[in-house]
Order: sequence, then structure tokens, then C-alpha cells
Amino acid sequence: MPAKALISVYDKTGLAGFARALHRAGVSLVSTGGTYRFLSEEAGLPVERVSDLVGFPEILDGRVKTLHPRIHGGLLARRDRPEHMAQLEEQAIDPIDVVVSNLYPFVETVGRAGVTLDDALENIDIGGPSLLRAAAKNFPFVTVVSDPCDYEWVARKLSDGVLSPHERRYLAHKAFRHVSRYDSAVAGYLSQREEAILPAELPLTYDKVYDLRYGENPHQKGALYRRAQSVGGLPDAALLHGKELSFNNLMDADAAWRVVTDFDQPAVVIIKHANPCGLACHPELASAYARAYEGDKVSAYGGIVGFNAVVDVDTVIAMKGVFYEVVVAPDYTAEALAALKRRRNLRILRMSSQGGRDDGLDLRPVTGGLLVQTADAPEDDPSNWKVVTARGPSESEMADLEFAWKAVRHVKSNAILLARGLSIVGMGAGQPNRVTSVHLALRGAKDRAVGSVMASDAFFPFPDSVEMAARGGVTAIAQPGGSMRDQESIDAANRHDMAMALTGRRHFKH
Repeated sequence: MPAKALISVYDKTGLAGFARALHRAGVSLVSTGGTYRFLSEEAGLPVERVSDLVGFPEILDGRVKTLHPRIHGGLLARRDRPEHMAQLEEQAIDPIDVVVSNLYPFVETVGRAGVTLDDALENIDIGGPSLLRAAAKNFPFVTVVSDPCDYEWVARKLSDGVLSPHERRYLAHKAFRHVSRYDSAVAGYLSQREEAILPAELPLTYDKVYDLRYGENPHQKGALYRRAQSVGGLPDAALLHGKELSFNNLMDADAAWRVVTDFDQPAVVIIKHANPCGLACHPELASAYARAYEGDKVSAYGGIVGFNAVVDVDTVIAMKGVFYEVVVAPDYTAEALAALKRRRNLRILRMSSQGGRDDGLDLRPVTGGLLVQTADAPEDDPSNWKVVTARGPSESEMADLEFAWKAVRHVKSNAILLARGLSIVGMGAGQPNRVTSVHLALRGAKDRAVGSVMASDAFFPFPDSVEMAARGGVTAIAQPGGSMRDQESIDAANRHDMAMALTGRRHFKH
């Protein structure tokens, strides 16, 4: 009996050539619906209809085509079990040796603007996953092809003889992975209609975008993946110039983009080791860059610079003489891009106009599991802050406090940030105690600390940080509050005629 292939695909890329190769190898073809018409009319191949094979028509607008014992019996029968083969013969069921299938475009459908629930439901494939699962389960005897990229080598192997058990197992693995990704996408879409923010189960599907030269260190492997159904962000960024990006480049580029997209006015950030060492806002982007660079000229070297506005040539001129690894922006003027491209070792990233900040779930791997939390979105409303000192912030102090409070949530805890004129002038990050972070911020700011404001990502357990800030010239503070000793910090601020506002929200970042 000649080998039989069941072909039922949505994506018909490369299918005609693959089907011809199967036909030349003596494999008879069986197909459904649109795939049948494609193979018989466009490819001109002899094809049997599934409805003729099973003796039952396609029904329910094509919802039921291959869900039949003559199909699944032919797929699932073990060829090494005489009783299985005897049952096939008794029921006049032909074995099916090859399955070629890929699934309805569910992810693409639900990603379109204005898609309805009915549209989504009609693009949930039932017969395709059943075919793939059945064929993949019986891979020692059945070849299952779910990826058009495999057509060429599978056709060559079948023409030369037969695929090895290892090769059929590989194809089965890909088929199950294809179905798993599909099911996860469906589950994820439907879960958007659940009330639970953190569901009992968390299906995650990511597709590899590209491999990296290595991970965080040269002995580690690395790759960038895109979350299914996501739009925008680093996976969709265009590398306009420069060599491939490293793991650390991507981490810092993402940090830069997250920072600048928090601000409505033109903003520039310089990132070093995932922390903003320089950040400023100004109506003129070149001035915003200059102020960000002044935040920490030493740390800026070899950093990543991010913009939330189109980079112009004046800004590029302002960047002259400073080495950066990566520039990240929504776009560049033609003149600015040409000037940046003259920097041979600079990578230039243009971020996608679609999507923006990620307000979904924050995932952190731990040994044996995953920590999941909602994203720390910048939802703080300064009108809800509580001024607790005798003196309230002046108008300029309040503007700087709002700026510093947005910025400090991007600094590793314990985080202290000094700002003046909508610019970072000092920063202390990642210290085991808060007073050390204050010391580092003041040391970095030097004379610029005088007249600055301070933001702390969490409360002060003791008044020593406030006292140190006052000695350094800080005039106003924003902090969450909530310490048993809040009043001691408030009293210290009053003694030094400082303004203090309690935001009521902590912004730890570990």
C-alpha cells in the first residue's frame, strides 16, 4: 500500500513544492477545503478529498472536517502491534504516514485593532491541533510537519528513503511546541476577560527573535525572545547602524526606554548598569541631553543614551566627544542619523511606534519557579501627596520633586535621587542601607546638591538621612512615609526649614 499524506494547512508558503516532492516519492495526497483546492487547482496535483476518504461531508461551515475515526485511527495505529493493524484492516482504515498541518492565525487575528470575540473564536483551530497531536504522539511511525521551514529537508529525506527515528522525534517535538504555543495564546486571550489579575495558572509563550553572541558574561549563552501577542518594545526595534547587540546592551537599552517613556516632555537619560546616571527634561532636546550628561560625566562613558523624542542634529552635535554603546530613540532626522552613523562603534536603535511602556505582569525567575507581580506603573498623583512640614515646597521645588519621584522608581534600591532644574544631579543606588545611598548621591552631586530636592524610594527608618541631606544643601524631600519614626524625620526637616511631602507609595526595585 502506498504511503499516504494528509495535508491541511492555513499557511501555504512553500506547500506546492513540498506536495510535488511527496507525489514524486510515491506518496498519495489527501486534503481538506482550501488546501484541497490549492493543491488540485493551483498546484495541479492528484488529491483525494478527506470527505471522500471518511465517507462523511465537511459540516458546520468547515468546523468539522478531519475529526473522524478513519483519520485518527490511521494516525494512531501502532505499526508494530498486529492487533492495531488487524483492526485497521477490519474497519477498512488506511494508515496515514505523513501529516502536514499548521494552524489558523489566532495570534494575528486577536492582534488586529477592533477584533471581536466572535472573530477570535472562529480562529481557534480544533482539527489542526488534533491532527498534529495524534501524529506527533505516534512519531515512531508517522512523520508530522508543522513548520514550512522543514519542507525542503523533509522532502529530500523522504525522496532518498526514510526519516530516522531521531528526525521524526524532532519533528514531533516541533509539532507539540507549535500546538502548545497556540493553546497558550488562546488561553492568554481568554484570560483577559477573567477578573483575576494573577491567574491560578500562567501560560507563557515566547518566540525567539535572535541569538546573542553570549549572555551577561562570555561563558553564558543568550537570546532575545518576543512575548506572543505583544507589540513594540525591544523585539520590534530596528537596528539602524552598528554591530549586533549584546545581552547587556539590550538590558540597558530597555532600561533607557522605560525611563524616557515615563515623561511627557522631551527627556534624555543616560543608563549605566541598568541605573540612570543622568536624566533631564527640557523643551529643547539638545539642552535636555547636555543637562543629563552633566549628571555624571564619568559614568556616562560607555553608557546607553535614550530619548523620547526625534533626535535632531543639534542633539548629535551636543553628544560629540562622548563614547556611547547604544542610542535609543523613537526616530532620527536624516541629518542626525547620517551624523550618528559616522560613529563606527555606535549601535543606533529606532523603537517601534506601536506599543509603549509595559504595564502587564513583571516576571522574575527564582530557583524552581517564578515570582510574578503587577508592573510598578507610574500612577502616583502629586495632588494626593501629603505635605507634613511647616513649610510646603515652592513651585520650582514641587516641579523637581515630581521629576525626581518619577525617576527614582527606575533606580535600584535602596534608591536616593537628587534633582534640580528637572535634572539628576546625584544618585545613590543599590546600597544595603539608605544613609549610604544619601552619602553617595551627595558625593556625586558636590556643589550642585545645594538647592536640590531629594526623592527616596522608601521611607526613612531614622532621621539620619534627612540630617545628612540638609547638611548637603537639599531643600525639599519626597518619600513614601510609613515608618514608625516618620515624625523624627519630619522634625529634622522642620529644624532645617526643609519641605517634605509623603507620597504614600513605595517604589522598591530589586
